[in-house]
Amino acid sequence: MVEQADGDPRAPRTGRGVQALAGDEFSFADAVGGVRGAVESIAPGLLFVVVFVATRDLAPALVASLAAAALAVVLRLVQRTPATQAFSGVAGVGIGAIWAWRTGEAQDYFTYGLWVNVAWALGALVSILVRWPVVGVLVSLLRGRDMSWRTAPGVAAAHLRRRYAWATWLWVGLFSARLAVQVPLWLQGEEAVGWLGTAKLAMGLPLFALGLWLTWLLVASPAARAEQEDRPGTPPR
Repeated sequence: MVEQADGDPRAPRTGRGVQALAGDEFSFADAVGGVRGAVESIAPGLLFVVVFVATRDLAPALVASLAAAALAVVLRLVQRTPATQAFSGVAGVGIGAIWAWRTGEAQDYFTYGLWVNVAWALGALVSILVRWPVVGVLVSLLRGRDMSWRTAPGVAAAHLRRRYAWATWLWVGLFSARLAVQVPLWLQGEEAVGWLGTAKLAMGLPLFALGLWLTWLLVASPAARAEQEDRPGTPPR
């Protein structure tokens, strides 16, 4: 659901996460789930890095990370607020913690996240190659529209397809950039865990919000939609 600003149905709409692509305006704060959402996303990884660097001991670092993620879920449930973001966070932290615990290598706490970026990069790339750019699919679903833009004739549809493809290439680049920076650090092992964790935090939520904003500008902002609507449906003769 796309939230209304200040509860006023006449106010410009903004949304959280990818739902921002259905909004009339873009809010960085709303896109990352507000201050609370940002803290819930950042705290587990930050605590893991800080505790591990301070102690050089994997066990307390994992406990601190899992405790932060679990606390976020518990507080959401107690306060009866939406807990989807907190649940997804604790799931990711849990997988990373199990992976690191089984191998005994601190850098493996981040292995799951690296594979997630590989999957998203490849998925986005394949979606472009098969002419189903994932950004176009998401925007259509969020706005309750069909997929006729994929095959519709005319200049307007062709322009829209290009914008969806450009926006999807943006995400291919974003996921690839994360891998280009973080994989070499991961390969350095425990000695680079501090730098790896710092890179993951810096290229995590902030980069996601920036990518979402650029995507919104390309395909979902009022200016982009107006340009699409102003273009003629067929080439001029």
